[in-house]
Amino acid sequence: MESSDTLERLAAAIAARRGADPAASYVAQLHSRGLPVIARKLGEEAVEAIVAALAGTRGELVGEAADVLFHLAALLDAKGVAMAEVAAELARREGTSGIAEKAAR
Repeated sequence: MESSDTLERLAAAIAARRGADPAASYVAQLHSRGLPVIARKLGEEAVEAIVAALAGTRGELVGEAADVLFHLAALLDAKGVAMAEVAAELARREGTSGIAEKAAR
């Protein structure tokens, strides 16, 4: 199973759940609270991933990385950005030096 398939399924699940009852769906709860809350939650999860990378176990880092990807997918959904757009941007950058890519921005 490819990770891109998993991310596409995640994005589809988030899109399907965004309008659900917030009492029954975490995704719907996030969306009902608005973009600032989703963005803040992504930031919290990113910090937790950093802490896990520096002081946690491999398993903790994997779990926190999954949380980051989930909350990033929720944020992208809230902004109407398809996972395929992000994948296309990564593909565009493939084979390009990170230094050269950053200088071109």
